[in-house]
Amino acid sequence: MILNYIFIAFFIIAIAIALIHLVLTGDFSIFEELMTSSFVQAKNGFEIALYLTGILCLWLGLLRVAQESGITQALAHLSSPILTRLFPTIPKDHPVFASIFMNISANMLGLDNAATPLGLKTMQELQELNSNKDEASNSMIMFLALNASGLTLIPTSIIAYRVQAGATNPADIFLPILMATSIATLVAIILVALKQRINILCKPLILLFTSFFSLFAGIIYLAHSLPNESFNNLSKGLSALILMLIILVFMIAAIRKKINAYEVFVQGAKEGFSTAVMIIPYLVAMLVSIGVFRASGAMDLLMQGFRYGINFIGLDTAWIEAIPTILMKPLSGSGARGLMVDAMQTYGADSFIGRLCCTVQGTSDTTFYVIALYLGSVGISRSKYLVSYSLLADLAGAITAIFCTYLFFS
Repeated sequence: MILNYIFIAFFIIAIAIALIHLVLTGDFSIFEELMTSSFVQAKNGFEIALYLTGILCLWLGLLRVAQESGITQALAHLSSPILTRLFPTIPKDHPVFASIFMNISANMLGLDNAATPLGLKTMQELQELNSNKDEASNSMIMFLALNASGLTLIPTSIIAYRVQAGATNPADIFLPILMATSIATLVAIILVALKQRINILCKPLILLFTSFFSLFAGIIYLAHSLPNESFNNLSKGLSALILMLIILVFMIAAIRKKINAYEVFVQGAKEGFSTAVMIIPYLVAMLVSIGVFRASGAMDLLMQGFRYGINFIGLDTAWIEAIPTILMKPLSGSGARGLMVDAMQTYGADSFIGRLCCTVQGTSDTTFYVIALYLGSVGISRSKYLVSYSLLADLAGAITAIFCTYLFFS
């Protein structure tokens, strides 16, 4: 329903501003601009989905190879010492741990089609352990906070959109997204753990936090010690190298498991085609509404308001145009995706704003959708502090995304 209200509001506000423009100037051309923008954006939405097909086929094929060759299960096994401490109320060796491991591993690999049914199954199993069937348990809150924070190792769809938008190096946002999504997840873990009085000073969690912060410190050190051009070249090269090494690991695992990687890849690639077709109406709907909103001048008025406020407190305003994507992300994944695409169309895929919107898009999941879907699937109406803590994690991720974009691309 939130997306419905946003969709309608974009049109109503755009037409209202156009009518005010007509009354003040007597110029009817504003309505021609609104119609032209709607037709152009409808065409853009279809073309974007068409160009996405090949990239989605490639990555969903590779990710299916990873799934069938045991990479997902291996990640689940590696994460077990951490997750058993994050869910202390679940009996040790309970079968629900397998579902939690699989869901989070699938999310990390960008396997959304696999992650959602696994998540729903996990919620059903957690509900069986829940003493109050109308209220989210501590384990449910931790599980949903991890899902909403959206830790992703491979931002498949974002790289695909950047390819279609003509980015010079579509994978150059890999490291910024990894840093931002990691911070969002760490903040979610820390907030929920402190609220639930979970001991975060145990060895596995300390090792996790230390590893992440050491990685960030190393990247920041390199950014300050190397010339800008050298650091940018290094970060882009590392992003591409890491992705290629991940693909190599998938292939080696397939060989070890003696699976037919070609056939498995083709099966996964078929999902890429159906996914590309499925997103066409959603993408067209959001791009048309955003295009009309922008053509009316409403977007400019909104950005001027934010720019005035940021200027007033003395901060740099280069990131202001990414605010719509930042605000939309917790509300609607397709809405934020549409704003990201619109930003790349307007400012360029390799522009500061284009890269920032891509980084924001990859930082976290759609908080309200995840919470509503998973809690609704087991009939829970009271989520306690889950929403507020998840939004704080989203905020931390957005701030980190802004910082990382300045760090890598300014």
